[in-house]
Amino acid sequence: MRTDSSPGSLPAREHLPAAAAGTPVLDVVVPVYNEERDLGPCVRRLHEHLTRTFPYAFRITVADNASTDGTPHLAARLAADLAAVRSVRLEQKGRGRALRTVWSASDAPVLAYMDVDLSTDLNALLPLVAPLISGHSDLAIGSRLARSSRVVRGAKREFISRTYNLILRGSLQARFSDAQCGFKAIRRDVAQVLLPLVEDTGWFFDTEMLVLAERAGCRIHEVPVDWVDDPDSTVHIVRTATEDLKGVWRVGKALATGSLPLDRLARPFGDDPRDRDLTGVPQGLARQLVGFCVVGALSTLFYLLLYSGFRHFAGSQLANALALLVSAVANTAANRRLTFGVRGRGGAVRHQAQGLVVFGIGLALTSGSLAALSAATTDPDHSTELAVLIAANLAATVLRFLLFRAWVFPDPQPAAPSPEPHLPEPHLPDPQRTWSDAR
Repeated sequence: MRTDSSPGSLPAREHLPAAAAGTPVLDVVVPVYNEERDLGPCVRRLHEHLTRTFPYAFRITVADNASTDGTPHLAARLAADLAAVRSVRLEQKGRGRALRTVWSASDAPVLAYMDVDLSTDLNALLPLVAPLISGHSDLAIGSRLARSSRVVRGAKREFISRTYNLILRGSLQARFSDAQCGFKAIRRDVAQVLLPLVEDTGWFFDTEMLVLAERAGCRIHEVPVDWVDDPDSTVHIVRTATEDLKGVWRVGKALATGSLPLDRLARPFGDDPRDRDLTGVPQGLARQLVGFCVVGALSTLFYLLLYSGFRHFAGSQLANALALLVSAVANTAANRRLTFGVRGRGGAVRHQAQGLVVFGIGLALTSGSLAALSAATTDPDHSTELAVLIAANLAATVLRFLLFRAWVFPDPQPAAPSPEPHLPEPHLPDPQRTWSDAR
């Protein structure tokens, strides 16, 4: 897993400015490996569709993954015959490698790809890229699992696809519906930040990109598609599924350990309500309260179980101190990651040290409550002890949240805004002129 310490900042969402003359707005990549039979019909049909319906200049890039048949010669001939088509040859296999290579070098502001079999109806292409051109979204995917999608495929592929997406939702908390549909697009400025973090070079490439994009706070637009299964597909289902599961494990491990710098990548969204500078309203307070309460409830249960266990061989004061110490370390770690969104190992020791100070205050409250109970009655029963400890812990919990928020994990102070340079008003491209140029 790539762990660049400073991957950069994602750009603010805005409508794409007018492209320079001769620069395509859209670059559609068709990755191929030994596809001499399907490549010609695919590219010609795609080129005809874009020429007829797409209102901006475009490019089709055939990315050959080390084919051993006549695919490279056919791709070169198509590039020579059609002005908006080019071919790129790679000497190594891997769909992800092909997409990374072409997308990284492309000058088009919107990058897309589709499978050579054209299983997806091309009428979904303009709805796919329109939200990226307008600035509404960062990535867009075709979804065969949307309610309004119309899909024709066998039960085996249907089962595998739905199972895979359920695994993504259960293990990586993915919220997009269809990771495997070969019909996706991304803004180039977003791709420049995300691609260095994506490690896979094969079929898991786009799934990994989507998971990282979602975790970084990107907006993913989904388009229902009409899709017809290709019975002659050369994809090896078992091998692909195995590699995908390995990728899920690798990405899940990296996210769990905080080794990926994905905390929204310091993105200046501007249009995101979470980023608005509202005076007098602490940012993220509601979400932090919910997270703190959940962690606190689990920590209290953990503490009571520990106390009951330690009480079998130690006095009430020692059992309380041990249980509170162990649960405090776990509570600080959980709140650091889940409540306040601190990722990575930086500052972890300092946070635990500050957490132990907060633990000391909680220990004083609970120990004082036990001392007061012992003074009031010489032999309190276990249920009374637990009731007193719960009340004391509630008071300590309120104080713990305030100290965590104000001292241990304070909100970073926003930097003073720098004066924005004066830029000339952008001129939107003339759809009729660019449409004519594309022809």
